[in-house]
Amino acid sequence: MLLLQAFVVFFATLVAYRLVDAPPELVWGTGGVLAVVLVVLSRTVKVPGGYVAGSAVQVPFVAIGLVVPLMIPVAVVFVGLWVVSLWLGAKIDRERAEYDAAHPDEAPNVP
Repeated sequence: MLLLQAFVVFFATLVAYRLVDAPPELVWGTGGVLAVVLVVLSRTVKVPGGYVAGSAVQVPFVAIGLVVPLMIPVAVVFVGLWVVSLWLGAKIDRERAEYDAAHPDEAPNVP
């Protein structure tokens, strides 16, 4: 999800570059940094704190809507998908743990 958001930020930066009366360095710097942060965080969701960091980066993602108002619905949809992803991921992990506990002989041997 975070990787898809990085692509959305890149394309929103292209739009902002043409629409916003700000220095191009500021537009590309802000959009570029946010896109890179999203790419990096997409690889860190497996470590402790990765989900928290991914959730925290949703705030600047929604804040893009202050500069490009048409991004607000897109950002709301992506934040909703992020929340659903977290919820479903936790549900799948919980159900997998319950199954592994009920069937210890079938559980994979993970070190």
